[in-house]
Amino acid sequence: MDAPQPSRRTGGVVAALALAGTVAAIMQTLVTPLIAELPRILHTSPSNAAWVITVTLLVGGVCVPVSGRLGDLVGKRRMMLICVVPLVIGSVVCALSTSVVPMIVGRGLQGMGMGMIPLGIALLRDVLPAEKLSGSIALVSASMGIGGAIGLPLAAAVAQYADWQLLFWGSAALAVIVGVLIFVVVPDVPAGAKGQRFDALGAIGLAIGLVALLLAISKGADWGWASGTTLALFAVAVLALPAWGRWELRTRDPLIDLRTTARPRVLITNAASVLIGVGMYSFMLIAPQLLQFPKATGFGLGQSMLAAGLWIAPGGIMMMVISPLGGKLINARGPKVALTCGAVVMAAGYALALPLMGTAWGIMLSGIVINSGVALAYGSMPALIMSSVPLSETAAANGFNTLMRSLGTTIGSAVIGVVLAHMTITLGGYTLASENGFRTGLLIGCGVALVSAAVASFIPAPRKPADTPDPHPTEADPAPARP
Repeated sequence: MDAPQPSRRTGGVVAALALAGTVAAIMQTLVTPLIAELPRILHTSPSNAAWVITVTLLVGGVCVPVSGRLGDLVGKRRMMLICVVPLVIGSVVCALSTSVVPMIVGRGLQGMGMGMIPLGIALLRDVLPAEKLSGSIALVSASMGIGGAIGLPLAAAVAQYADWQLLFWGSAALAVIVGVLIFVVVPDVPAGAKGQRFDALGAIGLAIGLVALLLAISKGADWGWASGTTLALFAVAVLALPAWGRWELRTRDPLIDLRTTARPRVLITNAASVLIGVGMYSFMLIAPQLLQFPKATGFGLGQSMLAAGLWIAPGGIMMMVISPLGGKLINARGPKVALTCGAVVMAAGYALALPLMGTAWGIMLSGIVINSGVALAYGSMPALIMSSVPLSETAAANGFNTLMRSLGTTIGSAVIGVVLAHMTITLGGYTLASENGFRTGLLIGCGVALVSAAVASFIPAPRKPADTPDPHPTEADPAPARP
């Protein structure tokens, strides 16, 4: 494949793909301001209403790697346009919902749109000149965190000052805008794996294993970690995922090439991605609660949902500022250095949060530092992946890496949830997480970030014969040979 030629439209392409990733990520935090009101709005129990959030996680986890592989087979731009459709339909279904079942269906459809993020990252490799690639990858990759950070205050403002349905009508409008931008601005390029077949059996096997694993992790605290349902789900995951892996190694055109993902450079990057996901989400869970807990606790700051979102928003803005700088660091020192630095900066942010958690500005400052580290880390991981896999597997490999990040956020949510649930105080007849619980959560985030930095330090340098040039380098070192 020939190297992409510089285009006057490259800025528009990057902006369109970054907006697509941000909108897809916003869908995850869209209903956060409505959590307490969902049982009343949908005329159901709190346990049933919780599925409105869980279903998006489950569907997104399955669809991200599947969308990536389909992007390699039929074209990444085409697949991104396909992903827009369930985003629009799901948003409309949610806006019209008056009961829990259609709301769950709509939220599941919204989860299908998460596949746009790895597709957009992989597409950059096909359409941008080498000198603009690293910074653009960093920005589009960071859109996953940016959407989560800025989506919360936006959703809180709408929920507080307007009808809740407007959240979903707004998300439908954003999805339509993204679809139009992709259609008009993003160029079409030939599919990298055109002619290969889609591994339907592999997709089914991965879906069974992932749903069982993610559901057990995300709902284990509610159902009980030793309950029959939780243990049964873990058992299904333990049986299904190895069976799926064996099938992937034996089939001719696998959904995910496990031999490629087993390369040390890819394997260690994905391991670090899980840890980065845990570290990122720990703060996202702790900060809003500290800000909104009543002042009567002695450590809560008594902020409204909207005010809490506004205190957190500068962290998301900082991700947009840091992403281009991360691209320059990748070009100068390589993505391994950027990933390691990002993890260290995250750990520093958690260390800063421990003495400053008693003030809103302290939480804001800590969030800015932590999200700066996330931006560096998120921008470097796709660069590491794409410099290590064939062109025919870029979208699938990025989809798998995105899945690893999502697995990390799920694990982080479960771990911090368990800590806060077991370290509590009683106030006015209510049981609330204690100050020591929050401090323990921050220490966990700091420790995980340091472990991810240590893991990243073991990522090997790329190796490639000199006679096999890479038309799309993503770092100063050459990429490995592509079969």
